[in-house]
Amino acid sequence: MTPVLTKSPTLAADQILAIAEQDAVRAYGDLSGFRSQLALEADGWHVDFELKDPNVFGGGPHYVIDPHSGAILSKRYEQ
Repeated sequence: MTPVLTKSPTLAADQILAIAEQDAVRAYGDLSGFRSQLALEADGWHVDFELKDPNVFGGGPHYVIDPHSGAILSKRYEQ
């Protein structure tokens, strides 16, 4: 007997990053000054955009994204 999945499979990291980047580009424009970091935590994918240059003030966007649907559960912009 084949087990029945009750949730859709977890989206891959590259799919999650694309979702976060799409939103971040609308808010920040050029993302070339940022380094992205992804981590799958209990509450979803955490995607953080950190400045590459430590001497620049400000910061990037931070997201928590649902691992199954790809919905952005929370976001915070540091500018």
